[in-house]
Amino acid sequence: MRRTLSRHYLSSFFILSLIFSGCTSMGGAVKKDVSLTDQTEKLETAGANYTGPQYTIGVITLSNKTPSKVLGIGEAATDILRTSLKQAGLEPIMLTSDELQQHDKMIELQQSGIVKTGKKDAAEGMDSIDFRVSGAITSYSELDEGSNLLLTSTKTQIARVGVDYALVDIASGKTLVAKSGMGEYRKKTRKVLGLGDKSSADVSLRQGALRDAMNKAVEAMILELSSRPFQTNILLVDGDIVIFKAGTKSKLDSGTLLAVYRPGKELIDPETGRSLGQRESRVGEIKLSNHQNDRVSEGSITKGSGFKRGDILKVVQ
Repeated sequence: MRRTLSRHYLSSFFILSLIFSGCTSMGGAVKKDVSLTDQTEKLETAGANYTGPQYTIGVITLSNKTPSKVLGIGEAATDILRTSLKQAGLEPIMLTSDELQQHDKMIELQQSGIVKTGKKDAAEGMDSIDFRVSGAITSYSELDEGSNLLLTSTKTQIARVGVDYALVDIASGKTLVAKSGMGEYRKKTRKVLGLGDKSSADVSLRQGALRDAMNKAVEAMILELSSRPFQTNILLVDGDIVIFKAGTKSKLDSGTLLAVYRPGKELIDPETGRSLGQRESRVGEIKLSNHQNDRVSEGSITKGSGFKRGDILKVVQ
């Protein structure tokens, strides 16, 4: 009799354990790694390996071009994009579409000769913004995958988002990165004997898919910017001391030589009438002395004179 009761209690305990273990979600809030591809870690690695200046990136709210016009998805994607850029070591600044249109129009008028270049050439940038990012969320979907066993059933909720994005050099208008991408996030729930998680509307699904897509986009931008030859600008000249954008993030060693270039006349394509850049004249050289912080460095003049704020610096190969 005691053995029968013991077996009964053990069986009951085993079943209850299964039931309560089945009530625990295998998904939940968006985790640090929200994809099947370790995308968050990939972005962190790309950001850690980035060796360019801390560029300022103008971010334009991503358009919502999903067929069903998912409410707020463009704004949510933009917020995540801004955070990802900041985490990667860049400086995001929000731009309105009106500001972008006005700037593009001014460049077009200046390059056509209708409007003369004044004190500040529109093609030189918008309030010290180096690049801009624009794009659209093109698709969003959620689906379920499930399996049933003797005592348990599982359901995997999957969210996928499609995105188009472009990284544009403000000064030249050249598109550096233009891609279409996909983000994905999965959340698994489990039931035992009919008890357990109930699948319902879950904002973490959309958030996870968007973060995966935006992190992939920012990684592509970081890799492109890292592949560019190091170039920066003078911020201040004080006697023989030159202060410029670089800092510890640049990973430049003390003693590194940088050539100083003065931007000159604009080079206009005779066929299209559009600017191909500016002629640059080498006017001297400086040597990196130290980094003041992660964004600013100091150097001393070794050749030339008359350097000015805005002069271009390039590492001497």
